[in-house]
Amino acid sequence: MTSGSPRAAAQPGDDRQDSAKRNQILDGARQVFRANGFDGTSMDAVAREAGVSKGTLYVYFDSKEALFKALILKDRFDQPESCLQIPATIGDLEHDLKTIAGLYLAKMMQPDMISMLRMVIGATEKFPDFGRLLYEEGPLRGRENLKEFLRPHIAAGALEIEDEDVAAWHFLDLCIAGTLRRMLLNVGDAPTDAERTATVNAAVRVFLKAYGRS
Repeated sequence: MTSGSPRAAAQPGDDRQDSAKRNQILDGARQVFRANGFDGTSMDAVAREAGVSKGTLYVYFDSKEALFKALILKDRFDQPESCLQIPATIGDLEHDLKTIAGLYLAKMMQPDMISMLRMVIGATEKFPDFGRLLYEEGPLRGRENLKEFLRPHIAAGALEIEDEDVAAWHFLDLCIAGTLRRMLLNVGDAPTDAERTATVNAAVRVFLKAYGRS
């Protein structure tokens, strides 16, 4: 690397500046990828949006694929499933399930989340690893978080569940039944508060019908 490159010019104590520049690039890339998709995005467009030179961009990310992967890795910790990390205590099961369902549905319906899902889905045919990264940090982690919440209730006899994996998937899918598909395909408006409440109540009611002990 030549002495004139941005990375070579950085001094040993410049880690904070280096990280800030990297985040600046990722923030710009997020806007471009979400607007144009993976195939429709160019490194030139990312550099313009991020306010950096193309040379600086390539110092941090040597390809569009590397940039896209870094963006997924950065955003993965803000997946809706993160709200499923509810303390595993014995409380009002129906109330707690409604709380979890409401938080999960609300985060899934955020415009940024819908945009990111569309963006990743559009790229997974060519780069399946992108989908795997998001799946592992989103749905898969959410399933494990939810199982941790359900176990004390199973042990206490409030729930009768033979397969925890299946039950957790059932609950998560019930929470977004119909709504996520509609949003991904851009059909109609986002659900109203009343529609979200009805979806949450129905999800919990069906789940407890299937797995609850009277």
